[in-house]
Amino acid sequence: MSDRRNERATVKDVAARAGVSPATVSRVLTGDYPVTATTRGRVQRAIRELDYVANAQARALKGAGTRLVAFVMEDVTGPSFAYVAKGVEHQATAHGRLCLICTTHGDPARELAVVEAMREQRADAVILVGGGFLNDEYRARMIQFAHALDKAGSRLVLCGRPSLGDDVPTTVVEYDNEGGAYAVTSHLLSQGHRRVAAVGLTRLDHTTSRDRLRGFTRAHEEYGVPVDETLLRAAAFTEADGHAATRALLAERADVTAIFAATDMVAAGAYQALREAGRRVPEDVSVVGYDDIPLAANLYPPLTTVRVPTEELGRTAVRLALNPAEKQHVVLGTHVVVRDSVAPVVVRSSAGNRLLR
Repeated sequence: MSDRRNERATVKDVAARAGVSPATVSRVLTGDYPVTATTRGRVQRAIRELDYVANAQARALKGAGTRLVAFVMEDVTGPSFAYVAKGVEHQATAHGRLCLICTTHGDPARELAVVEAMREQRADAVILVGGGFLNDEYRARMIQFAHALDKAGSRLVLCGRPSLGDDVPTTVVEYDNEGGAYAVTSHLLSQGHRRVAAVGLTRLDHTTSRDRLRGFTRAHEEYGVPVDETLLRAAAFTEADGHAATRALLAERADVTAIFAATDMVAAGAYQALREAGRRVPEDVSVVGYDDIPLAANLYPPLTTVRVPTEELGRTAVRLALNPAEKQHVVLGTHVVVRDSVAPVVVRSSAGNRLLR
């Protein structure tokens, strides 16, 4: 007799152990057909004894469904993504769904491939978190997937990114991205800052960066202050990129009095670069961020930033996707959390005395 200890048990094995047909085992697994309590008990006991694991893909192909919610994000190490994921997972659990996390590493082709894979798995909802890409090919493919998912009884959810159009069957849960950037930039300008650098807002093929730059620009326009293009510095939304971009900025523009960091992680990198350059926050340079992750309050000095309702985004995305009768497009608010990283701009008199302006 062959040694089967390392072989995975099958439905036929479970059926033989329980003394029923394979079809009865399948009915117990899917729960879509009445089975007597005695028979169900025998099958469940056999499943435990054989350590049987159902083949989710096979069940999906047979139409049983996976009761799955897929959460697709750029990077599992991103703190703001983690809090959206927390909201998704809690709400998915409350609705009896398994939550599967997928990452794209910022690659639009990989994101499309993940969405296609989740469509094949018949996930109840595919939730895309964070900014979307703006090229026409990507947009066309995403619209195609939205219709395909809808036809299959699933739902494409855009969480933290704008709609693909009123005629595209999606659930959209946005936050006021541009409004938050406008408010925090206005806060800097109201303190007299006129040479305000923006670190991480130059990626115009990405909705998050684009909308934050729009808010930054609109605030300057309303204050009658031209945006200095040389103060717009490229950076990925990471601490390392924030550090490198700010260090290069300070080497070229010693006259900068304030920095708008695209995210709190970018702001943390800017803090480090400023310390290395002997510049104090906020006495020499004011700094603001975006997201209000826990790190923001723990920086020294605590960071003024824009609060994004991350967990609420995740919970709302799942709730709306699984309740199609509800309104399927909502915009959540943002607001500025004022801490200690911003001060009125300081100018000096001809005698070298400090003056506030």
